[in-house]
Amino acid sequence: MKVLVINSGSSSLKFQLYEMTNEMMLIKGRIERIGSETAIITVERDERDEIRLTQEIIHHSDAVRTMLKLLIHEDYGVLEHISEIKAVGHRIVHGGEWFRSATLINSDVEQKIRQLYDLAPLHNPAHMVGIQAVTGHMPDVPQVAVFDTAFHQSISQKAYLYPIPLSLYKKYGIRRYGFHGTSHEYVSRRAAQLLNKPIEHLKIVTCHLGNGASCAAVSGGQSMDTSMGMTPLEGLMMGTRSGDIDSAIIPFILSKEDLTINEVNSMLNKHSGLLGISGISSDVREVQQAATDGDPRAILTLEMYEYRIRKYIGAYSAVMNGIDALVFTGGVGENSVSLRRNVCEQLTFLGLMLDAEKNTERTQTERFISTESSPVSILVIPTNEELLIAQKTFSLLEETN
Repeated sequence: MKVLVINSGSSSLKFQLYEMTNEMMLIKGRIERIGSETAIITVERDERDEIRLTQEIIHHSDAVRTMLKLLIHEDYGVLEHISEIKAVGHRIVHGGEWFRSATLINSDVEQKIRQLYDLAPLHNPAHMVGIQAVTGHMPDVPQVAVFDTAFHQSISQKAYLYPIPLSLYKKYGIRRYGFHGTSHEYVSRRAAQLLNKPIEHLKIVTCHLGNGASCAAVSGGQSMDTSMGMTPLEGLMMGTRSGDIDSAIIPFILSKEDLTINEVNSMLNKHSGLLGISGISSDVREVQQAATDGDPRAILTLEMYEYRIRKYIGAYSAVMNGIDALVFTGGVGENSVSLRRNVCEQLTFLGLMLDAEKNTERTQTERFISTESSPVSILVIPTNEELLIAQKTFSLLEETN
């Protein structure tokens, strides 16, 4: 059975096609700059070189049509006919309190996704456009929604409620939802498999570190807490997001600067974090290079970034009353040797013992980077959200058929 996975953004469409009999990824690609005459199309298949094309793509419907043509292209396609695709799984950022698991898309689900536009104004509308575009070209193919927030719906009230008037939660749904749930779920599952232990018996802290970043406390395979909140702004210091701050800073800034509330919101989301402190870049690699060259602001930026990750790992170990494994994933977590070293070296009291040689290995594979005698396992696991979406889509259809 072949399952197509789609992640629809406001001006982009990413896709991967899987053969679920062996969970093999057959082809992947992305279409960027939708709405322009020079949209960029990238396709990768097997070990072949990346194929890049440019053409006019005005609407997401055009993007889906182009994607389907690529899948059956005589030179680099992998299908004889589009009818081989038996299901489409969509990544949906926000499922609110309605969705705790993958869900077959119907008119009621679409309506609820629309009702959550206020909570995910940059993402959910784009996802709906993708769903509608697929419906237009493949009306008889089942579509499944896999929500980033669903994994964190196991978090208890004491962890997801904010200490503000409870009426605001009841009226507007103001609470912690968390994000990156598909990634946290995938890497915690893989960690259990690599440890050869039932996930029900494990306490795992997962660190998804990229331009956006979050940590999660995963106990017994369920999320107990996560650092992002009602929006992705809360939690760790990120590429351009501030992460945790004293909320009274906002009215203070408004009283001192000639800014609107929207401008302050933009400052916290787009001009803070690594970029705001370093004044150099939101890219960890560029900040690290500047720090190596002796730039004091870059050095401070990395110290703040690592310090906050370390705080969350310690806090989540306390939440779970212990820790069996720490997982690094995401572009930064998978590739930054120095960040993993600086974070772990200050957590030896928890039982984390980093193997310096293993940590410096330059490989994209799953691996242990803790010493053999370490009481707590430390792992680097490249995330694969698309595969998990494909698995959930396949499983749901198997259950319903």
